Amino acid sequence: MKVAVVTGAGQGIGRAIALRLAKDGFAIGSLDFNTVTAKETVALIEAAGGKALAVSVDVSKREEVISAVDQVVAKFGRLDVMINNAGLGPTTPLEDITPEIYHKVFDVNVGGVYWGIQAALKHFKARKPAKTGDIVGKIINASSQAGQVGNPDLAVYGATKFAVRGITQTAARDLAKLGVTVNAYCPGIVRTPMMENIAKKVADENKQSLEWGLQQWAKTVTLGRISEPEDVAACVSYLAGPDSDYMTGQALIIDGGMVFN
Repeated sequence: MKVAVVTGAGQGIGRAIALRLAKDGFAIGSLDFNTVTAKETVALIEAAGGKALAVSVDVSKREEVISAVDQVVAKFGRLDVMINNAGLGPTTPLEDITPEIYHKVFDVNVGGVYWGIQAALKHFKARKPAKTGDIVGKIINASSQAGQVGNPDLAVYGATKFAVRGITQTAARDLAKLGVTVNAYCPGIVRTPMMENIAKKVADENKQSLEWGLQQWAKTVTLGRISEPEDVAACVSYLAGPDSDYMTGQALIIDGGMVFN
């Protein structure tokens, strides 16, 4: 059985990815800052007949990430896919950015990717490709539509997601010889608890419903609806599976048609 580790697996996109990959046949390392939600994800996977382990982790802390991945490998015996999904997305008008906000968001969104890559490499290096081009491991990083174009009031978040694309491209070049691919996924507006809170705030200010609030964002999407976490998980499923073995260094945009490259 192949094994995938997902950071931020306790809710939203991370949980959808964990559930989808479990359905695809992976044993899952459910890593999250919130132990309760990480365990809830495991319970959902096990209820469907899958295998999973919950580990509490702060992805901004290098030693914690390495230890968490080691625990998953100790339980399941191997690692095949590392998904660096955990992230923070506060709105930050330029004049409101503080050193604290800047450091916190970069430590999680960018630091978490560096430490996730290092934690995975330790285990990927134990397997050697049989021949040039064979893939022994995959790293998949969370970027964003906001990592493709600048979004209003997201100067900090957007900067971290542009950074993730840069790390992804560099890591793809550096790790290809080890048989490791590195790709990213770029969601647009996704119906997660975080997004619903933002939409509710706008809806409340206009004395409207949550659905009305979400629809205001859907207007910017070519396909006319905001995405569900499962839409993003489907893209990650492709990146985690064998059909994407000849792809590396890419950032796939799955945003319903907000950004066209």
